[in-house]
Amino acid sequence: MGGPLPARAKVAVAAGKVTGAVSRAAGRGSGAVIGGRVALRLDPQLLARLTAGRDCVLVSATNGKTTTTRLIAEALRALGPVVSNALGANMPAGITAAMATDRDARHAVIEVDEKYLPSVAAQTKPRVIALLNLSRDQLDRAAETRMLAQRWRDGLGGTDATVVANCDDPLVVWAAGEADNVVWVAAGQAWQEDAWSCPRCGGVLQRPGDDWHCAACDFRRPEPTWRLDGDALRDPLGVRVPLAGLQLPGRANRANATTAAAVASLFGVDPQRAVARMEQVTAVAGRYDTVTYRGRRLRLLLAKNPAGWLETFDLVAAEADAGRADGGGAGHPVLLSVNALAADGTDTSWLWDVDYTRLAGRPVLVIGQRRLDLAVRLQVAGVTFTVYDDVDAAVDAAPEGLIDVIANYTAFQQLRAKVGA
Repeated sequence: MGGPLPARAKVAVAAGKVTGAVSRAAGRGSGAVIGGRVALRLDPQLLARLTAGRDCVLVSATNGKTTTTRLIAEALRALGPVVSNALGANMPAGITAAMATDRDARHAVIEVDEKYLPSVAAQTKPRVIALLNLSRDQLDRAAETRMLAQRWRDGLGGTDATVVANCDDPLVVWAAGEADNVVWVAAGQAWQEDAWSCPRCGGVLQRPGDDWHCAACDFRRPEPTWRLDGDALRDPLGVRVPLAGLQLPGRANRANATTAAAVASLFGVDPQRAVARMEQVTAVAGRYDTVTYRGRRLRLLLAKNPAGWLETFDLVAAEADAGRADGGGAGHPVLLSVNALAADGTDTSWLWDVDYTRLAGRPVLVIGQRRLDLAVRLQVAGVTFTVYDDVDAAVDAAPEGLIDVIANYTAFQQLRAKVGA
């Protein structure tokens, strides 16, 4: 879309593709990151060149950005081809590799790691930036949430992009505060433990009902123009669009769909059409996939940090409650797996911020590199559990039927490879 690439950029793209192919052939993953790194080493301006002339959407958050990116991309396909880093390689190298896969698509929907949002925005000149939430995650790698919000605020000040932002997260509101054009979405905030103090003055935030405001200054929740309303979204005209047809389960995904519809509307896709397209999405990079393994059905759920675990527990608890209301038992087993590799963050102290009592009464199976750390946390929470050496032993010990598998990042990828998802 941006015209012919200069010779250096063409060489960089070709070298990146060859490197990625070699990496895949060697069984070292998708090859996107290493291919992108090689390409950027040869042409540091390659990402800017590959996105020039496109209508770009950037999506960033602590949780939900991969799913929301997928939903926005699907909605915008109503207008034609879309290029996207759909598999979640969300740092500059992975984004660059993704943008090189399709030079003709007018629309680019890009998931961006929170740490890199300002620099990627500067290179891609986006038309829209979607900000979903900010909470603690990998504090041994990323900044503390208030510092990250300040970086977003500084980096997005004066941006030409329309910012679509969650008005229920005070840190997101603060981060979007310097942007000239903001569309506010009431998407909710289940996890509030990182947003009790005012990012403007340090005062205590008051939270009456769904509202919030600072007790010491005039910082408060903006009035939304889009909102999640139970099992539906409400658009700026007050029209209620049902979300019951979404294949992706849970309140968090209804919130993601509401934000996606708000973004798509800025490109002229009406909410009904956007939602109809989003209803076709059944899984996102393995998330929510259900696979048959060793005679059981495993539903794969990703949860990387306290906020993500809370949303996932809410999902499985709501389904268990529905099952009990229909005369079922306490719920099917839950298998938990936690690693602490570099991609996860090596500090597992966040386990103590998660309320595992929500699993009380469910059969809980524990595996993973840090299974003993998790076992201690569950014991303190009073949750009955059993520790297993690997997924095969855990699955074999479970009754036939469905098992909800909840894992953090590398544990999730290892399980996908193991069970063929």
